[in-house]
Parts: sequence; structure tokens; C-alpha cells
Amino acid sequence: MNVLRAYDIHIAGLENKRHEYDFASDNAFFAALEQDLIEKGNIQTHLVLDKSETMIRLDFHSTGTVEQVCDRSLDEYDQPVDTRQTMLLKFGDHNEELSDEIELIERNTATINVARYIFDFLTLSLPMKRLHPRFRNEDEEDDESTGKLVYRSDAEPEANQDDQPDTIDPRWAALRKLSDN
Repeated sequence: MNVLRAYDIHIAGLENKRHEYDFASDNAFFAALEQDLIEKGNIQTHLVLDKSETMIRLDFHSTGTVEQVCDRSLDEYDQPVDTRQTMLLKFGDHNEELSDEIELIERNTATINVARYIFDFLTLSLPMKRLHPRFRNEDEEDDESTGKLVYRSDAEPEANQDDQPDTIDPRWAALRKLSDN
């Protein structure tokens, strides 16, 4: 857990102004978080902390790559990451998460740890469908250029139906008689 201590920011003695921090996250960072979504990566995060009397605004800009496993081939590949996110920490009487971007923290809080925020923003920036770069062009071609029809809900009139519009299959006629009774 000592790896995550590097992400502590002592806010008790900070002046009410803008402060900037830089964090480098590597494999040890992802291992220290005890999670299974990202095991390896190299991320640089620039954090702008703007402190005022009532709140702290945290602006994160993270860039780098994380190792992912392709859903199709199970090959490992490096997924590029470039994300900008904002987090607001408002001073209050207790700790509470108000929304995804706003949290209440106690007024006497001495330090905040931004490691979890960085990790959460990284995972939110990753694509839902993890595809190795060699498969991405194939999917784009299948979806856009070929225009393959997968499903159609309206029935297309067939040529022989137009010739005899009133002819009903005798099996359906017998079922229709049953439903009319």
C-alpha cells in the first residue's frame, strides 16, 4: 500500500489557489489497487488542484497505455489512453458521494488520495469492446462498407404473392375457421 502514498495530497496546509501535480502510474500502481481490470500499464497524470474556501476542484489529464486482453483472440495489446476528467470535493460535515463527479469531505480532512480517482477515470475511458488493433479495421468494414443486412422486421412482398393476392394456404384457412368459432 506504500505505492499509493505517492498519490496523497496534503490539503490542510494548502493556500486557496491553483496547484499542479504530476503522477506516474506503472504496474506497481495497478497491483496495489487490488483489482482485475488493468494489470499493467504506464500512465502519466497531470492534476490541477484549485482550492477555495468551500471546495476543491480536481482536473485530471491522463495519457499513456494500458495492457488489455482482446475479447476475440485473447491476445494482449496496448490500449492508448487519453482522458480529461473533473472531480469536485465540497467541504461538509461528513463524507458522502453525491454523484460521480461530486463528493462531500469533512472540513478537517488533512489529506486526500487521488489514486482511486485516477484509476476510475482510466477504466471509464477504456472501450467496452476490447479488440486488438488488427481486428478493429475488420469490424469497421463489416459495419459500414459492406452494408450486410442482419435482420429486417417488415415482410417483403414476394413476386408470386402479387400474382395471386387472394389465395390462402388451406392449412391457414382451417386454422382461421377454428378461430372464428
